[in-house]
Amino acid sequence: MTDHVNVAKIFGENVFNDAAMQERLPRKVYAKLKKIINEGGELDLTTADVIAHEMKEWAIEKGATHYTHWFQPLTGMTAEKHDSFITSPQESGKVLMSFSGKELIKGEPDASSFPSGGLRATFEARGYTAWDCTSPAFIREDAGGATLCIPTAFCSYTGEALDQKTPLLRSMEAINRQAMRLIRLFGNTTSQKVTPNVGAEQEYFLIDAEKFAMRKDLVYTGRTLFGTMPSKGQEMDDHYFGTIHPRVAAFMKEVNEELWKMGVTAKTQHNEVAPAQHELAVIYSECNVATDTNQLVMQTLKRIARKRGMKCLLHEKPFAGVNGSGKHDNWSLATDDGINMLDPGVTPHENIQFLLILSCIIKAVDEHAGLLRESAADPGNDHRLGANEAPPAIVSVFLGTQLEDVVEQLISTGTATSSKEGEILHTGVSSLPDLYKDTTDRNRTSPFAFTGNKFEFRMVGSRDSIAEANVVLNTIVAEAFSDACDYLEKAEDFRLAVHSLIKQNFSEHQRIIFNGNGYAKAWVEEAERRGLPNLASMVDAIPELTTEKTINMFGKFGVFSRAELESRAEVKYEIYSKTINIEAKSMINIASKKIIPAVISYTTFLADSIVQVRRAGIDEVSVQEEQLRRVSTLLKEANDALKNLTKLDQKAEGMPSGQEQARFYHDEVFAAMTALRTPIDQLEHIVKKDLWPMPSYGDLLFAI
Repeated sequence: MTDHVNVAKIFGENVFNDAAMQERLPRKVYAKLKKIINEGGELDLTTADVIAHEMKEWAIEKGATHYTHWFQPLTGMTAEKHDSFITSPQESGKVLMSFSGKELIKGEPDASSFPSGGLRATFEARGYTAWDCTSPAFIREDAGGATLCIPTAFCSYTGEALDQKTPLLRSMEAINRQAMRLIRLFGNTTSQKVTPNVGAEQEYFLIDAEKFAMRKDLVYTGRTLFGTMPSKGQEMDDHYFGTIHPRVAAFMKEVNEELWKMGVTAKTQHNEVAPAQHELAVIYSECNVATDTNQLVMQTLKRIARKRGMKCLLHEKPFAGVNGSGKHDNWSLATDDGINMLDPGVTPHENIQFLLILSCIIKAVDEHAGLLRESAADPGNDHRLGANEAPPAIVSVFLGTQLEDVVEQLISTGTATSSKEGEILHTGVSSLPDLYKDTTDRNRTSPFAFTGNKFEFRMVGSRDSIAEANVVLNTIVAEAFSDACDYLEKAEDFRLAVHSLIKQNFSEHQRIIFNGNGYAKAWVEEAERRGLPNLASMVDAIPELTTEKTINMFGKFGVFSRAELESRAEVKYEIYSKTINIEAKSMINIASKKIIPAVISYTTFLADSIVQVRRAGIDEVSVQEEQLRRVSTLLKEANDALKNLTKLDQKAEGMPSGQEQARFYHDEVFAAMTALRTPIDQLEHIVKKDLWPMPSYGDLLFAI
């Protein structure tokens, strides 16, 4: 019998959410905190002491002994330092449990031990974590017991952001200010706040933990550096949405229950396209909460997989030849009184506010396409973008047939008089209902697609925080809104001015709109003709962070300073170089200590078999000799490639860190890695299975 779970009962039980605060906090304290959450402001220490005490009492009742400031440094992961609630022992020998407002509001981790891009020197250690009261505290239960986790921002002693959350919160404030200006122009006097809402879809692979441990490339780098596809991969399309394997289903059940307890709205789960690949999606929430939620999803997937004898792979391309993993960042804007600003309505051609917002977003994406591409730049994403249901590296916008038609009317005539309506889909079966079709199809090859009442940014890598992509989206749209408001607020005739601006935005930025096949080679040529950037790699994209246009935009809205952007560029160059260096060293180690000795053993086996056959009086050994020659040729090719990779990696290590080193790793070292992999993958097809030193793709992808 399966244990039945009452989702409504357990959901949010480990979250210090609004219901818990209303129940435990004095009315005036609760009202003051809610005002700060909704409107911003600073929490006084007296109020913070009350909140901290009640939060501590609640946490202890849940079994917590420790608390931690849970933050998101530039490592791509979360970080935490645990402190217990106990104070100094009393004369009685007992200890008291306490938690002050000061401890709630501020923590002090070592800033120089995290990536800072030069903002913090090694000897300058001080940094601060600051409580983000807009994202609720929660209890996480794991092997270490129950811990009170307090979401925080992380900044340096001199005030620069050293994390993902601080600029995200700044960008949310920026788009709120500009969106409020815009809706006031349209007569909205009731809404008090506009918030970007996000729903993230998380893709991942599950493989057996024992087999994972036998693949040092997976252990060290998260992806297979060697390996060829088995006879069957995803060609039959039989894994996508297929029946979930019992072992995986049990894993998903536990993941859901753990997430629900922490208030994470895990909603959709299914098998993805590649063997052993799966997806989990959550319901929309405010942008910063969604970012925290996605980090919890990734952590929980890994933790429960480990508990159940499996390994969760979040690398963007753990296996060559099958789909990689990403996460779709579904982004929209909503007012505090429930208005979705990206809802076109039944007749979008008449919805002037929506058309203006849409035109501003089109303008924003076109003007900052390179920066948006950079926000999804990751060494693993370089392997994924452009194929196997991942979008191309060229940023474009998909609007669908209905909105594309409206835009074309506006560009050609200045007005739109109609909107294409959805049709009825006749199933042709009397027992099945006819279905109302959406007004447009979907485009899985589009990096930035309008999907009814939101945009889906499909480029983000599966391991990455969604924060960076949303910082960029929020800020570039805030800039477009600001430009629109600056123009409209001065207009003598608002109606004429807004129609003129909508037409201007669409006309000047229609090059970014593309509804076709993003995988087609013709699109690459067409995009170049249109002048759209094609930033194929992370190293190509990083310079977008430090252009004067980027620096001026972020500076205007107080999201990033020049120093913060330059430091992040340095961090990214360093991350790329270190990633390729680790991969290269892993390849060198595996090839020299495992694969080449195994191949030599096989050549010895072949040579011995030739001798034995001839001793038996059989002269026909052409097959064995041909096999031996083929293996020996590939072995020499692999050995030569190994020597070259070793030489180039050593050269790269001796270079100063930064753009030049990262470029060398991309152009020279990575190419040498490919040259080593090619003959070794061919050898895997030839060498006896019992001699090959690692589990094959077939062993990994079809073991569960």
